[in-house]
Amino acid sequence: MTSVASSAKDQAAETQHGPSFLWRNRFQIAIIGMLVVLYAIFLIGDWRTYTSFDIYRSFMISIPFFGIMALAATYVVTLGEIDLSFPSIYGLAGWVFSSVYVATASFPLAFLLCLMVGVVGGLINGLLVTKIGIPSIVATIGTMFLWRGLVNVLTQGQGIPIAQITNDPWHALFVGQIPLGGPVVIPAQFLWFLAAAIFFGVFFKRHRFGGHVLFVGDDEQSARMMGIHVDRVKIACFVILGVSAAFSSVFLLNQMLFFWATTGDGYLLTTLAAVFIGGTSVFGGKGTMIGTFVGVLIIASLEPGIIAIGLSGFWTQFVYGLLITISVAIYALMLKRG
Repeated sequence: MTSVASSAKDQAAETQHGPSFLWRNRFQIAIIGMLVVLYAIFLIGDWRTYTSFDIYRSFMISIPFFGIMALAATYVVTLGEIDLSFPSIYGLAGWVFSSVYVATASFPLAFLLCLMVGVVGGLINGLLVTKIGIPSIVATIGTMFLWRGLVNVLTQGQGIPIAQITNDPWHALFVGQIPLGGPVVIPAQFLWFLAAAIFFGVFFKRHRFGGHVLFVGDDEQSARMMGIHVDRVKIACFVILGVSAAFSSVFLLNQMLFFWATTGDGYLLTTLAAVFIGGTSVFGGKGTMIGTFVGVLIIASLEPGIIAIGLSGFWTQFVYGLLITISVAIYALMLKRG
């Protein structure tokens, strides 16, 4: 485990731009290099596809469905904790949003109640971990099945169509198309993702809460001795992830215009893969929002890129695992070299 002093020193160093800037940010640079190499491979494999704006527009549509959660999950993982329940919160919040909207035709009400599901789900996880003392992996396995099971009971496996939401002005705010001239059209949800990345990044680096997350993840007992409310920090991070999961479900539902009982399934691997590929330490005390942002871009490009160069989609999980292994190995080697 790294020392508290080293974590504080690292965080302070990130706010300065001295001669050792490249060395301080060596891991982020390595991850960006991985992204560049990956895109170079895809470009060589199918240059027509990767010189067309259409594929990048496709990326921008799908990235917010899991990218915002990856940014929020960085806080939890930096604590040295893990949350496996957020895809189930995603599904339950999506059901609440769809059901309330169909019943009331009120987007604000549906959205508010959807976010409340995220707050409650994250709060329960945080309380189980901090007040009852259940390890986070065990607690969130339990709530993962609890929330997904509740969705199955409530829906009986049936979906909810919400095509009428396209007539709501709020719909365009979340998933509208913003023309920039010619064939270039930016999906609104990608701008939301960029805004979330800036918010989470600044909050992590510039606000004292981000420093508290690093200290707690590095050495919990020392953090308590420094007067940090460890339980509050942990609960807040779980709530942030729960709310982010609920928020992300709104983008998916507005894009697909349909709620499935399985909504949210499949995002556990992609979300955590983006965090780990980005360089956040699973042991806590080290986290990087820039790394997670790049990790999201890598994960979002993998499946379409693999298919574009002529391989089958069955290669996707293999490449996920390969990239996670490579990124963790790079991180470990760089730590050994100081």
